[in-house]
Amino acid sequence: MESLPTLVMLKSAVLEAILTRLDSELETLTRGARASFAAATDPDSKAENKYDTRTLEASYVARGQAQRVTEVQAARHGYASLQLTASDLVRLGSLVEIEIAGRSDHYFLGPAEGGLEIIVDGAEILLITPASPLGARLMGKAAGDRINLPSGQQAMIKNIG
Repeated sequence: MESLPTLVMLKSAVLEAILTRLDSELETLTRGARASFAAATDPDSKAENKYDTRTLEASYVARGQAQRVTEVQAARHGYASLQLTASDLVRLGSLVEIEIAGRSDHYFLGPAEGGLEIIVDGAEILLITPASPLGARLMGKAAGDRINLPSGQQAMIKNIG
C-alpha cells in the first residue's frame, strides 16, 4: 500500500470487507435480538413475586439489541451508498495513509462504526468518522499536508485513495 494507485484500487476491497463485517454482525445481532424477545415474552419468565425482575431485564436486553440492529442496518446502508471516486482531498469514503513518527497507519473515513478494524491484503485499516478528532483533522486535507494529532504528535498525510 505504498502508492496512490494501490490505495485507490484497495478502497473497493476495503468497502467490501466493511460490508461483509457489518452483514455478519447484523446476522449475529438479529439472532440475539430474536432470542431476547422470545425470552422477554415467554410465559415461563413471568414474575413469580414482586422482587422477580426477569421479564423486565429480558425486555431491556431485547430493546437494546433491537436498537443495535437498527444502528448497524443504518451503518450498512451508509457504507453501501458511498460513492468511491478518486479525490485529491480527504473526504467521506477516502482511504488515507498517514505517517506518525516513521510509522504508516491506514484509515478509512466512513459514515459510521468508527473504531472498527479490518484487515485487507495484510494491511490493518481503522474506520474513523468525520466526527472523530482524527477524522475532523483529516477532512479536506491533501497528500503532503501535516496535521496535529490529539496526542500532541504531528502526522503527515502520505497518500489518499
